[in-house]
Amino acid sequence: MHRPTKMRRIHLFEFEDQKWFPEFLRNYMTDFLQFLSNKTKLYAPAVPIIEKGLIACETNQIIDLASGGGGGLIWLNKELSAGNPELKILLTDYYPNIAAFEYTKKQAANFDFIADSVDARNVPEHLKGLRTQFLSLHHFKPDDAKKILQNAVDIRSGIAVFEAQERTVASLVAMFLSPISVLLATPFIRPFSIGRLVFTYLIPVVPLVVCWDGIVSSLRTYSVTEMNELISGLENGETFNWEIGRMKSGPGTVLYLLGTPKKSI
Repeated sequence: MHRPTKMRRIHLFEFEDQKWFPEFLRNYMTDFLQFLSNKTKLYAPAVPIIEKGLIACETNQIIDLASGGGGGLIWLNKELSAGNPELKILLTDYYPNIAAFEYTKKQAANFDFIADSVDARNVPEHLKGLRTQFLSLHHFKPDDAKKILQNAVDIRSGIAVFEAQERTVASLVAMFLSPISVLLATPFIRPFSIGRLVFTYLIPVVPLVVCWDGIVSSLRTYSVTEMNELISGLENGETFNWEIGRMKSGPGTVLYLLGTPKKSI
């Protein structure tokens, strides 16, 4: 049974979403999120969900949408590949972080990426596989979030969505303390960048924007009830099997949505 979210969803702005926001600062932020996700094994509870999605979709390919810096996929790939040696993962983003994508690709031969912009609301039909999203659905307002799910239904592509925060006091407190994590983690983030050190320690823009975007992310996150409302409004949504819930991940929580096409009779 899921714990009800009492705060209403508030869609404030995130720096990471703004076209005017400098690309190099956006990359520093997504690099930090990738590092944190991999080091803390944040998405360990997602492994069986993704495996279930791959089996249901009869595919060995993951199309990761809104990848940022690659999320926790480096660690997840090791876990998933152990039972699926044919697995391939394709990274995509509306604002692709090419340096992070290239670094991720060097970590395992089954990673690849698209350097051009890919819109999660309108994914090119030739990109076949189980679509995944990590820490990104909350970036989209309800109409756009519904377009992401509708596009998956229209193409009959499975989709698995994961969020590692929610609208609770505990999540907000964790985000408020995130600058400490940024300060501690920055020297170990790869690829190495002098600029990252400058804008973390000398001019502490990165810790501040990570804190703001983290708090806003929590306030934006769709609850289990709201994700159910999103799928209830989809055309032909009944042609998919849907699973929505929340799972413990260390001291925190991972919310998830899994949609897979029903088999034709």
